[in-house]
Amino acid sequence: MHRLSGRRPLRGFLTGLGLAALFVASAGPTAVAGPMVVADPTAVAGPRQETGPLQQRTEAILDTGVVGVSAEVTAPRWRARARAGTAEIGTGRPVPSEGRFRTGSVTKTFTATVVLQLVGEGRMSLEDTVERWLPGLVRGDGVDGRRITVRQLLQHTSGIPDVPRPAALRSAAGYRAERFRTYTPVELVRAALRQPGSRDAAGDHAWSYSNTNYVLAAMIVHAVTGRSWGQEVDDRIIRPLRLRGTSVPGTLPFVRGPHAHGYAGFGTTTATDVTVLDPSMAVGSGSIISTNRDLGRFYAALLGGRLLAAEQLTEMRATVPAPGIGGSYGLGLGELPLTSCGGSYFGHVGELLGYHAWVGVTRDGSRTAAVYVTGDGGAATQQRMIDLVERHLCGADS
Repeated sequence: MHRLSGRRPLRGFLTGLGLAALFVASAGPTAVAGPMVVADPTAVAGPRQETGPLQQRTEAILDTGVVGVSAEVTAPRWRARARAGTAEIGTGRPVPSEGRFRTGSVTKTFTATVVLQLVGEGRMSLEDTVERWLPGLVRGDGVDGRRITVRQLLQHTSGIPDVPRPAALRSAAGYRAERFRTYTPVELVRAALRQPGSRDAAGDHAWSYSNTNYVLAAMIVHAVTGRSWGQEVDDRIIRPLRLRGTSVPGTLPFVRGPHAHGYAGFGTTTATDVTVLDPSMAVGSGSIISTNRDLGRFYAALLGGRLLAAEQLTEMRATVPAPGIGGSYGLGLGELPLTSCGGSYFGHVGELLGYHAWVGVTRDGSRTAAVYVTGDGGAATQQRMIDLVERHLCGADS
């Protein structure tokens, strides 16, 4: 076991100014515990390359104590990538240049895109109630599927509580005991509904990030089409865009193809290899596996108008205030300020046990930035990931 210095866990997508949690970035039930810092950087550091500002910013992320880092950025007729650290502790093997990783809540943008495509086809409406498609399922303290719309699910204004964190995300012992456990969507929803809903003082549903919203969205996709959420993502997004490193793994616990190992500290000083995990706990909300290149291609196509009609893309980009995050949230997309150059960008953060990702794209889809780390990143890690994304989207390195 590799020894790590423990820190208090963070739970999300952080703004450039601080530590307010956005998206509660765990793709599934909650964020993983315990950002960890590698006590002996020589155990994970791969060969360093001084090839420009992107490489320098990638290495700056590594210096915060994560195990591995990979980044890729694009602009019109231009692309660059960088990596630092190692794919597996103790081996010195470099992070794969086109490595696959668990994208966590970045999955939500895929799910929202499929729902909006179905809306554009006239097969459903954003104003449909959850009850229409999933009759009798959503009944809880402060939540009623007869009064909750699909729009509210995608926007995180449904008031539906988050899925409780399973044992596999709470401790190393829990991980070892339950990493192969399979969850059904109904099981996840029922577990969430045993908790009180989120309402503001007037009794309305405030913005409150909940993975349950996207589990339900995946179930609605199935109800509308008669096919699984994963099949629809594959046929509507992955195949048309030729995202060869992207997959919806279902219950498959392995990351196929080239990849770096994921590590979690679980609030301790010991790194546990958590690469193997049944991702069914994150159906619709965070189970997709992808690469930086594929995510850049996806977000460029989405914001560039290639996946949604203009009306649906406008709906996706129409945001509501998301208190505490320094930005706002649309339908499966966050909008955050570009603090270094003005304006804003769209994107999403993702986290699922051992992998943390940040993806940003300009409003017109012309520039993208994607970066992921392995290991539990702390506040400094998040801030430097933000800096890498922002500086590229502001044109600082091209």
